Amino acid sequence: MALRLGARTFGPDRLAVMAIVNRTPDSFFDRGATFADGAAMAAVDRAVEDGADIVDIGGVKAGYGDEVGPAEEIRRTVPFIAQVRERHPGLVISIDTWRAEVASEAVEAGADLLNDTWAGADSGLVTVAARTGAGLVCSHTGGLPPRTDPHRMAYPDVVADVIATVTGLAERAAEAGVRRDGLLVDPTHDFGKNTWHSLELTRRLGELEATGWPVLVALSRKDFVGETLGLPAADRLEGTLAATAVSAWLGATVFRAHDVRATRRVLDMVASIRGDRPPAVARRALA
Repeated sequence: MALRLGARTFGPDRLAVMAIVNRTPDSFFDRGATFADGAAMAAVDRAVEDGADIVDIGGVKAGYGDEVGPAEEIRRTVPFIAQVRERHPGLVISIDTWRAEVASEAVEAGADLLNDTWAGADSGLVTVAARTGAGLVCSHTGGLPPRTDPHRMAYPDVVADVIATVTGLAERAAEAGVRRDGLLVDPTHDFGKNTWHSLELTRRLGELEATGWPVLVALSRKDFVGETLGLPAADRLEGTLAATAVSAWLGATVFRAHDVRATRRVLDMVASIRGDRPPAVARRALA
């Protein structure tokens, strides 16, 4: 299924990089580096230059932290989305939120995609997507509510649980009027999962791709990479890129990333090995 977000359509010949821009003072990796307006816009400009197709703007840290109400989340994200839309008219803009009231204002300001990483905790997000024509990410958290960490999560088969959950959410969203070509599914590595679960999801990602829904993966510098290699967030780039290459080969379409340039190069190389993208230059042994 082709994926259409904003004015862009994504298929196997253009795997999409989703750049992360956190409007939070306490994000796990950048520790607030893009909390200020100027720094955030510079990050967007740099991401576009480095090959990002989508920029994902979030105003609340995913894990435990200070309470951030809807009004503060809107203040952190919505005016900035309007500025990004004016500055980069062709860029796909995503709002990373689980709240319908935030999503509604974000779309009004120019967002094209609702990136719900909390598995439909607010059912109103579907209504917003159906009413506005925005895309929607359907995710899996093992039943955890927003901003909670997993503890002793167990599944008879984690991949089967993910597939049942995200495809069910996608089908219900489509039935409610959300565009089918604007729906993505996300196995949501680390959310409601331990490291073994996230590794198995990566290894078996082809089973999720086989459902026909476009797959988004958010792998960048996550704990499962750090625990696998025994490394802190600052040293997880190589592990992230290895997981990215495997996920691309197995059929994922959108890749949420802190390191845009490196991710873009990995995805282009995988697409060329698969035969979906021609080399940028092909002179060797031909001239």
